[in-house]
Amino acid sequence: MRKLLFIVFLLPFQHLAAQESEIKHSIEIFFDGFHSRDSLKIKSVCDAGLILQSISESSKGTKLSTEKASDFIKSIVSIPDKMKFEERLLSYKIQVDGAMAHVWTPYEFYVNGKLSHKGVNSFQLFKEKETWKIIYIVDTRRKG
Repeated sequence: MRKLLFIVFLLPFQHLAAQESEIKHSIEIFFDGFHSRDSLKIKSVCDAGLILQSISESSKGTKLSTEKASDFIKSIVSIPDKMKFEERLLSYKIQVDGAMAHVWTPYEFYVNGKLSHKGVNSFQLFKEKETWKIIYIVDTRRKG
């Protein structure tokens, strides 16, 4: 009986841990595609209606900008090979409710090995069949 109670108690936690792993994997695929300039990889984990926004902070104030997913992908694949860039995710905070997830990832962005800016990404995802798809990304950007 004790063993059964233990198993019943652990099952929800194991399910949540598996979901969180799947969600994190979708974001890792996104960034793998981002860093390798691979549009197909990026699209594999993004919904066709993906919304992208950025909040830039500077001495001139705060600005919200919106970018079409197609423009974002075109800009990524057109980055010259000689330019090296890396977005380093510092941690993941994942929240899940059924087929919806929210992921908060502080980051640092490097261009040619030098810190360019930092901030936080906020991802909204939904589970489509067996894949967690990114439907919305908003990030903050502050100079390093």
